[in-house]
Order: sequence, then C-alpha cells, then structure tokens
Amino acid sequence: MRFKRMYSSSVDKSTGVKYDQIGKLKSYYPSRDYPEKLRRIKYYDCETDKELIFLTNNMELEPTEVAYLYKKRWGVELFFKWMKQHLKIKPFWGTTINAVKIQMYCAIIAYCLVAIIGNRLKVDRSIYEILQILSISLLDKTPVREVLTKYDCKNVKELNNKQLIISGF
Repeated sequence: MRFKRMYSSSVDKSTGVKYDQIGKLKSYYPSRDYPEKLRRIKYYDCETDKELIFLTNNMELEPTEVAYLYKKRWGVELFFKWMKQHLKIKPFWGTTINAVKIQMYCAIIAYCLVAIIGNRLKVDRSIYEILQILSISLLDKTPVREVLTKYDCKNVKELNNKQLIISGF
C-alpha cells in the first residue's frame, strides 16, 4: 500500500514523533475503497526501541495520543491472544456482554487456580502442561499431587478427539 504525502504538520521530535503527514492512498484498490485523506504518523517507542508507523483518519488528536491509543489497543490484542491460547474459550455460550464476561471470568479463575496448585505443589511444569495433564486425568482417582509430580508425562499435547457433547451445556 503506497501513501502519497500532501503536506506535513510540525512536530516536537522530543516526544518521539518523527513526522505527522496528511495524504491519500496511492494504489488503485485502496484509493478506490478509501478516497478520503489519511494521517500517517511515525513514532519512535523508546521502551521497545522500535519505530512505528500509524495510519488513521482521526485528524483531531495529537500524534502522541494516536501512538498511545494504538499502543493500548495492541495490549488488548495481546491479552485476547493470550486468552485464546491459554484459556481455551472456543465458543461463547451467550451473546450478551454479561454472558461473555462471566465465561471469561470463569476461565481466568480456573487458570489462576491451576497456577496456585502448581506453585503450592512446587511442580516444575508450565501452567499449560498442568492444564493438559489435569484434563487427561479429570476422572481419574489418583491424587493431584501424584499426577503432577510422580508421573513422567513428557510432551503432553492436546488431543484432537471428538468429545461427547452433552445437550444443555
């Protein structure tokens, strides 16, 4: 995607903003889909030692505010990526915000409880491994301490077997 600069605004480079430009998309399809003016901001993040370029259609915010908002949005994206990887929330059971919150809270609580168990039992495994071992031995009568410490469960991976679906849950 190519960007054609029309003009630039003056910036205070001590804030980390390298430039603040107004322009339009130059490529055929992007310019056809979005013919309006865009703002391109180049920002140096001293925490990560990276230069980031943001495209936005918000002309009112300060360039530092745009960089801050994108940084916070990226944090939210990483949080949801972590949740999908670790909490195994595949389908949401409800569509209301309350239903989604309850399901997320339950998943986070379960994750925290497993982390506490792993810490208290001094288990030298990742939380993901503990979750996998517990899911495999869920109906087993072996004490949790033995399952997690005495047995040699290496390369524990999630099974892709078809599970029994109980109606109503």
